[in-house]
Amino acid sequence: MIKQWVIPDIHGYLETLKALIEDKIKPSRSDTIYFLGDYIDRGPDSKGVIDYIIELQQDDYQVRTLRGNHEDYLLRTYDNENAGKNFLGINFQNNLRKEWFKYGGKETLKSFGVSNVHEIPEHYIKWMRNLEYFIPLDHYILVHAGLNFEIQDPFTDKESMLWIKSFKVDPLKIESRKVIHGHVPVSLEFITMLKSTNKYKYIDLDNGIYMPHKAGFGNLVALELTSMQLEVQPNVDNQ
Repeated sequence: MIKQWVIPDIHGYLETLKALIEDKIKPSRSDTIYFLGDYIDRGPDSKGVIDYIIELQQDDYQVRTLRGNHEDYLLRTYDNENAGKNFLGINFQNNLRKEWFKYGGKETLKSFGVSNVHEIPEHYIKWMRNLEYFIPLDHYILVHAGLNFEIQDPFTDKESMLWIKSFKVDPLKIESRKVIHGHVPVSLEFITMLKSTNKYKYIDLDNGIYMPHKAGFGNLVALELTSMQLEVQPNVDNQ
């Protein structure tokens, strides 16, 4: 059986991602892995996470990648610093960069061995710009954060796809599909309940990989869409 695995927010935890893929889900090249975004920030090796996913793609694994709000943070900082330079090429103030740094931007720059976002090699920036915003499947909509069901067509609001914190699914606007997303950390117990019932029209898969000391959190999970098999990998980068 061809499997479809969904993996949410990785946040720079490369060794945990490798353990999940290589020891737990062990995908074949006919399987598909869907990543829900937030590859970077907070954890120790954001660059390594991107390199690993690119290697999977180059090694003929079926991989599709969504953009998360943390990639959006980086790209906005990158573009803002270009636009904000004065005639001497000096950027005296970049509030967006300060905000990004609060949520893990410094760790990302460190993983690249640079001190400025513009020192990140261009092919990584291009890779992030090419990330998808959502992926429609037969029974599911895959998206990083969620959808804005307050408007007629939720698929026109890209900002909400990256940043929305709460939403109420209107099945009629997405052809009765279920929304699968990350972005907001929830407990492992809650994830297990969501994937085991049809009562809710969404499944949040983010277990807060960067919170290993909080009970019920700190794991990276993968959900197989056909069988609803859930694989759970505890954080091994912080050991």
